[in-house]
Amino acid sequence: MSDLLYVYAVARAPVQGVPASIEGVGGAPVRPVAGDGLIAVVSDVRAEDFEEAPLRKHLEDLDWLSGTARAHESVVRAVSDVMGVVPLRLATVCRGESGVRRMLDDGYDRFTANLDRLEGHVEWGVKLYATVQEEPEKEPAVEAPSSGRDYLRRRLRSRQSRERNWAQADALARRLHTELAGHAEAQRLHRPQSGELARADGVNVLNAAFLVRRAGSEAFVGLVERLTPQEPGIRVEVTGPWAPYSFADLSDPREGRVGA
Repeated sequence: MSDLLYVYAVARAPVQGVPASIEGVGGAPVRPVAGDGLIAVVSDVRAEDFEEAPLRKHLEDLDWLSGTARAHESVVRAVSDVMGVVPLRLATVCRGESGVRRMLDDGYDRFTANLDRLEGHVEWGVKLYATVQEEPEKEPAVEAPSSGRDYLRRRLRSRQSRERNWAQADALARRLHTELAGHAEAQRLHRPQSGELARADGVNVLNAAFLVRRAGSEAFVGLVERLTPQEPGIRVEVTGPWAPYSFADLSDPREGRVGA
């Protein structure tokens, strides 16, 4: 058995309950490791996957990465349903239970400050996708431009139409973000997703996270629905509730990380 432990989240002791049926990365059972007033939720992982060199290679494999992320999220979600947690970043690994306890001791102040701030809150993600709608021809269609000047005029009109549509989508994204931020405890703007990460039609114009009181989640989602215009080429996607990944500040001023 490897002595590497994958750490999903940190919570306050005593343990209110780590669901016995939940499986972690690689199907391994999940268990708590206790420190001084804190616990870490962990599972065993294989050294051939999570030592530094193989892990670096795995992180470039989208299939491996997505499978690991799903397992990570399923554990964090199950635990956060029964107690307040600070979710850790993907692929946080410690060497043995002594390494986990050292991480808890070294990060005690940061973990407790985050638990105080995030207790009773969840994260909601809001993405806006836009597809440019070409302006319809105002003149009867013809087989080909009658002249080079006619061709250039059509190209210019098409470009102006696209620019106008993108400007409208950008303005909508800004308005949606501003309105939602006013009804959340905090907000984070993430870089818009592109390529395989987006996995959706259209261009991701807004990719934001909002920290919302769990009790206010229904009202927040309702607000998103009311603010979403019923316009062609515009789609708003709401995801959550998640554990507050985007709002956990675990930076170590000495090392820039929690520990391993």
